Amino acid sequence: MLLAATVPGGFGGTVADLGAGAGAAALAVLSRCPDASAVMFENDPVMVDCARRTMERAENASLARRARVVTADVTLKGTAREAAGLERERFDQVIANPPFNDARDRQTPDAARAAAHVIDAETMQAWIKTAAAIARPGGRFSMIARPSMLTDILAGMENRFGAIAIRPVHPRTDEAAIRILVSGVKGSRARLAMLPPVILHPEGASGQFTSKADALINGEAALSMEL
Repeated sequence: MLLAATVPGGFGGTVADLGAGAGAAALAVLSRCPDASAVMFENDPVMVDCARRTMERAENASLARRARVVTADVTLKGTAREAAGLERERFDQVIANPPFNDARDRQTPDAARAAAHVIDAETMQAWIKTAAAIARPGGRFSMIARPSMLTDILAGMENRFGAIAIRPVHPRTDEAAIRILVSGVKGSRARLAMLPPVILHPEGASGQFTSKADALINGEAALSMEL
């Protein structure tokens, strides 16, 4: 939901959701932005099926008319990438939720789950290259990741995206960030900015969210990724 919130209010273009899973982020964008459309790219057949079943529900009919699911490996390159449906310079905004564990982290014994949750520097670069290839000139790219991945993310975005903005996500004001939201504009030469953090929980409260976090994770607000 925080990733979906990086798409600005009033967005009326087409968003590509890389690693869409069951489609929660893309559908949250469509729910908040009635003039937007979305293409959800997912490589796991189980999650593709989940996304399609989600859109088949009668309650989601208004969203399904503006969305489609494409089974595709977002790490493909060149003509193979385009043949898979990841069209060059096609999208106004690209959002991405790549695997979030480092290969050195403790892994689940389930091989399929481990593959879905683990990323290395080379694979991260491949995700960002795809985002740069499919975004329109001047289009925005946003992703959510662990703070430990920031070095690899910035290396991948260099010479592809400018106006890079980083928002750390903290459980509480006095606790270390657990996620980062990173955004950039294709072809921009503007400098990097570190934006104010998102604080999830108020001090001394258990199981509660700050009012801002509550609005973001319930799809009711956008999160500016600009100064």
